Amino acid sequence: MRPFSIFILYIVVLNIVSFALMARDKASAKKRRRRRIRERTLLTLTTIGGALGTWVGMQVFHHKTKHLSFRYLAPIATVGWAIISLYLVYLGVLTP
Repeated sequence: MRPFSIFILYIVVLNIVSFALMARDKASAKKRRRRRIRERTLLTLTTIGGALGTWVGMQVFHHKTKHLSFRYLAPIATVGWAIISLYLVYLGVLTP
């Protein structure tokens, strides 16, 4: 498997997981369950590549939208990952 394919797979999987965990945590919050997903876990997934999934999950499920850490980190990290990706393609490290 080529590095570009691995990178794309990594980003796609992390974003799907981030989106799904936002959905699950919102459902748990509505049912007032004690077992919730830690904010630290959601923020970690956001910073390591799942930013777009978190951001979309915030908008779709109206979840964590009042938390400043999520409100600012998700869009900034999404743009950051886009810039990193384009830069790696520009350098030739990731060639499609």
